[in-house]
Amino acid sequence: MQMEWYNEPPVWEVKDEAIAVTSGAKTDFWRETHYGFIRDNGHFFYQTIEGDFIAEVKVTGQYHDLYDQAGLMVRSDEFNWLKCGIEFVDGVQQISAVVTRNYSDWSVIPVPQNSSAIWIRVTRRGTAIEVEYSLNGSEYTMLRLAYLTPVETLNVGVMCASPEGNGFQMRFENLQIRSF
Repeated sequence: MQMEWYNEPPVWEVKDEAIAVTSGAKTDFWRETHYGFIRDNGHFFYQTIEGDFIAEVKVTGQYHDLYDQAGLMVRSDEFNWLKCGIEFVDGVQQISAVVTRNYSDWSVIPVPQNSSAIWIRVTRRGTAIEVEYSLNGSEYTMLRLAYLTPVETLNVGVMCASPEGNGFQMRFENLQIRSF
């Protein structure tokens, strides 16, 4: 799997089946809605893929500042993307999805159980993107079904950001991205 960084973080390492990252301070992916700003300086470790695909990863993190986040991203360009995973909001880990088509939207649900790890899976079928999460890596629950601007080639991989804090440590394990 040939991968590259968009906004390389200050500290990262790929070892065995894991990607360990420390995010940079004041980093995020967001466009306009509610807050009135655009940020495109979060960290995204990706590969390019054509057509339909499934991407999944196990995510753990030492979340401590408001909006600390880690998960998967599907990106066409700065105006069209989806990020999903864990986001730390009001002292609680939330399962989060943001879909951006010029403007970002955001939905969250609290992690249903006290879980140190969350598995995130994204499936693309045509213009539809399905986001699912799991607490055990085998039983998945749908979080979101969204439309993403139709393009044949997309960038897919793991993302992280620390919008309010000075960075945090996270680990992505068993990242798989495959066409079908």
